[in-house]
Amino acid sequence: MSEDRSYADRLVDERRLRAYLASELGDAETFDVEWHQKGHSNETLFVTWGDRDLVLRRPPPGETADTAHDVGREFRVMSALQGTAVPAPSTVLHCEDDSVIGSEFYLMERVDGEVVRLDEPERFAAPDRRAAVGRELVDSLAAIHNLDYESVGLGDFGDPDGYLRRQIDRWKKQLQWAASRTNRPNGLPGRDEVEAWLDDACPEEADGTLVHGDYKLDNVIVAPGTPPQVNAVVDWELCTLGAPLSDLGWMLLFWHDDPSDEPPIPELMPAFTAREGYPDRLELVERYENRTGVAFEHPTFYLVLATYKLAGVCEMFYARHLAGDSDDPLYAAMDEGTPSLIAYTQDAIRGIGAW
Repeated sequence: MSEDRSYADRLVDERRLRAYLASELGDAETFDVEWHQKGHSNETLFVTWGDRDLVLRRPPPGETADTAHDVGREFRVMSALQGTAVPAPSTVLHCEDDSVIGSEFYLMERVDGEVVRLDEPERFAAPDRRAAVGRELVDSLAAIHNLDYESVGLGDFGDPDGYLRRQIDRWKKQLQWAASRTNRPNGLPGRDEVEAWLDDACPEEADGTLVHGDYKLDNVIVAPGTPPQVNAVVDWELCTLGAPLSDLGWMLLFWHDDPSDEPPIPELMPAFTAREGYPDRLELVERYENRTGVAFEHPTFYLVLATYKLAGVCEMFYARHLAGDSDDPLYAAMDEGTPSLIAYTQDAIRGIGAW
């Protein structure tokens, strides 16, 4: 399954998984498991079961922060989205029995297409196709926010009132949890300033919607061929009911549009979206506002919140690296990555790089 047997063996007991799938899906002559190592959060494994191509999602092994890596939440929301305007993979089954592979997990059908990360696919390299990527990304986000979540059984999926305040408090705790494990000698300079600014600048909230929580280019599957089309939105573990503009701010943080500079974390953020033909952030915002009727007010707040959240994620990555709970080289790079994000956030507060 992988060259790194020590880590891969912690992800799945293939004998137990095969017995479980046979009991739930019926016997199959063909069974294969391949660890997909491109993601950076929940672990993803490709499973062949007979003539079915499936995807298994499970939390990473080792200690994680409370509420992180909630695969059961992913399964529930994707199941509810079947048949709606939101493109989502078809769900298969959810297993809460840790004895099968060592953790809770779920299975979904594998979606045809590719996840675009740091490199531009050759088939995108034309101005009209690049423009289509931006349109598709915004339109799929608008579909999420326009969804009548109560009609699909998600009325109790969260409390939209006070969402932004809870996000600030939650990510303070997440960052505190991670920082207590990384034990940096000088801490994270600027962190207190950013947290105080977020508390003071938090806007009043409008009506809540379903929010994805991690919406960006590499969390959609782009169908083969041209023009580019979104086949599915994936990675729903942070989904809840809340402030839709937090999703927009997060998406824009990962949409680089300055050809003269690098993104703040080049290992996580594609730079190719600054090339000719891709819409810039303001154009994406205009399309979003037209599709949803929601004005993008307080943009600096949403930039700072998004960047602060990413700093929390990256410090959790670094904590897992130090604990030996990941072999992802990205996690080691967060030794410098998290402080860079805090500095980037301070610049945004001062009006440097703000939208």
